[in-house]
Amino acid sequence: MDRLAFISLAGITSQAETRAQITNGLANVSTVGFKESLASVDETLETNGLGFNTRAAPSSPSQEFINLAPGSINSTGRAMDIAMNGNAVLGVQADNGEIGFTRRGDLRVTASGVIENSAGQLVLGEAGPINVPPGHIVSISPDGTVFGSLPTEPDAPALNLGQLMLRDASEMPLIRRADALFEPFNEDFRGGDFPTGPQAASISTGSLEGSNVNPIEAMVKLMDFSRSYEAKIKLVSEIKSIDENGASMMRLPK
Repeated sequence: MDRLAFISLAGITSQAETRAQITNGLANVSTVGFKESLASVDETLETNGLGFNTRAAPSSPSQEFINLAPGSINSTGRAMDIAMNGNAVLGVQADNGEIGFTRRGDLRVTASGVIENSAGQLVLGEAGPINVPPGHIVSISPDGTVFGSLPTEPDAPALNLGQLMLRDASEMPLIRRADALFEPFNEDFRGGDFPTGPQAASISTGSLEGSNVNPIEAMVKLMDFSRSYEAKIKLVSEIKSIDENGASMMRLPK
């Protein structure tokens, strides 16, 4: 009986993280460039200890892997709106100073003359933050080169301001950080840059990528998990009741 309760409790714990990921995806259906988490597969781990030498418990991976499948592309016509192609990701500076990556491409120039996205994250170039001289209009080429030009000098050549930190993550699994940015699963590259993959990282300008979360599929998954979760809770409650009744019967006077 205790084994059945143990397995049910382990399943409840295992499903909690998955339910949280699905809920997070539903909450970000309208977030620019949001990527859902890949479905995780539980591992079976042996539980050692007195009386538990035959026990095993399901364990979900502690890392939330990112599904880079493309979302819908929405044309905006705005020069600083970019959508990353393929498995490309954009480097930004996290609040703690580390390098994080994102698919969010709603860029803007701040009052101090640097480029950030609408989440307030500083966009990085290959040589650090990209500075835009006062009065310059920004344009970005498909390979990520950032140009600045003065509207008062239409015939003057555009000024090369730098190259966006674009990386191809087709061969580098990414996980979600606590601040919702991405970082490499490989611990050697956590909090920093990583070698770009074999595909040329590129962008489409004048457009934004929507979330790749399918709300209908996510709702169906959430309902399935909710039913399974409730069934396990009910099972644990029934086991507790049976155990208490059995203990009570054993205490009856002869």
